Amino acid sequence: MQYDPIKRSLGKVFNQSPFSRKLFYNLLDVLLLRTWHIHRELRSWKKSAPQHPNILDAGSGFGQYSFFMSKFDNQPNILGVDVKTEQIAECNQFFQAIGKKNIRFEEADLTQFVQPEKYDLVLCVDVMEHIEEDVLVLTNYCKSLKKGGTLIISTPSDQGGSDVHEDSDESFIEEHVRDGYGFQEIIEKAKTAGFSEVNVKYSYGAPGKISWRLSMKYPMKMLNISQAFFVLIPFYYLIVMPFALVLNFLDVRGHHSTGTGLVVVAKK
Repeated sequence: MQYDPIKRSLGKVFNQSPFSRKLFYNLLDVLLLRTWHIHRELRSWKKSAPQHPNILDAGSGFGQYSFFMSKFDNQPNILGVDVKTEQIAECNQFFQAIGKKNIRFEEADLTQFVQPEKYDLVLCVDVMEHIEEDVLVLTNYCKSLKKGGTLIISTPSDQGGSDVHEDSDESFIEEHVRDGYGFQEIIEKAKTAGFSEVNVKYSYGAPGKISWRLSMKYPMKMLNISQAFFVLIPFYYLIVMPFALVLNFLDVRGHHSTGTGLVVVAKK
């Protein structure tokens, strides 16, 4: 399934005003299980973060994680980078409209982007599975972090990430260049890139797998068939949302021996 056309359509729908974009961010925060996991890691990181930290949102997409971090009381300075020119322009327009002068967005290729020892945190959510030269990009992250800086990654695992369970299965998202990372594989690649400490845990365990199908897979498949399903989606979510919220809570609070996602926290 091609995910980018759906994302572009969603962006157009919710980019009509600052209010509608904030509403969109709130919906993503509730629906996307990976957001629950990332928010938890960001809150944990903030407890020991310096005042006015420099943060790189690597592969910033719609900018929802930058928006979340912009509300931190340590007043971060955030740069979001992405290869999609349209999303960069929309993000800059939105954050300027709401008066967030400490956040800006630039078009950049992560295989070439290095700003030596500038950042206290690099956030990379659902990006690495799109990049062939992953060790190069991890090395760029490490070079761009200050000593003691932190990298937080969310990416599919090789335990069914991208909805691939057998060798014959195709990735649910056609734009992925790999179906997922092995637990030890991501640790070894991060250490090869220069990180001294790498902690990895599975996300999307048993509860998360069910939640993902209910809240993401089935709606996306409907929208991929026809955008006319936009009319029915709100009614669909009214039914499945209570179940998805409970499942998301259980997934974030649980410890999983396996899962279709990985959350990586690496230290320079």
